Amino acid sequence: MGGTIALHAKRGDEIRILCVTDGSSTQYPDDAEIRARKEGEAVAAAAALGVGDYVHLDLPDMRLDTLPHVDVNRVVEEHVTGTRAELVYTVQPDVNRDHRVIFDSVAVATRPVPGQSVRRVLTYAPTSSTEWTPAPTNWFVPNWFVDVSETMAQKLEAFACFETESRPFPHPRNAEGLEAHARFFGATVGCRYAEPFVLVRSVEPFGV
Repeated sequence: MGGTIALHAKRGDEIRILCVTDGSSTQYPDDAEIRARKEGEAVAAAAALGVGDYVHLDLPDMRLDTLPHVDVNRVVEEHVTGTRAELVYTVQPDVNRDHRVIFDSVAVATRPVPGQSVRRVLTYAPTSSTEWTPAPTNWFVPNWFVDVSETMAQKLEAFACFETESRPFPHPRNAEGLEAHARFFGATVGCRYAEPFVLVRSVEPFGV
């Protein structure tokens, strides 16, 4: 959802990007160098989108389902309440189990209780994850679209920072795949490029 993040930055919104896991401890348990490199790539990508507030936590990558649910909840809630967030984008609960855990914790942290600052919650769909989710469990049917034609080049510039994550086309995790994805959803809603989301909840004043 880099194009959407860049649009928020251009508008002057306060943005925090929160990466909950360490990102690589399962794949590279004894390689501190590559773990540091991946984190550096993420920081550079955030900067390319216009975001300086990037927080990288150290919960175990690919093993969030081994942690007590309440512990992950606590971490997510700290950032939601600590920033008094009004809009939260969270990963779609898909074939990646970490994504399911994060979604469940975001659902807890953004419950519409009295005093809740969050007014809107949306899920985004990471390519090479959501589209690979088996049909019976894949409920990503987008009903919220953002025209990112203005920031598509910036999105691809940010993705270029992720050298360790890029894969050759026709794998979807590359510039060609991302552009095709955005072009498809753009054509779906009548613009050149779009990013799709599922609106989980929106609480708005009447008439807005």
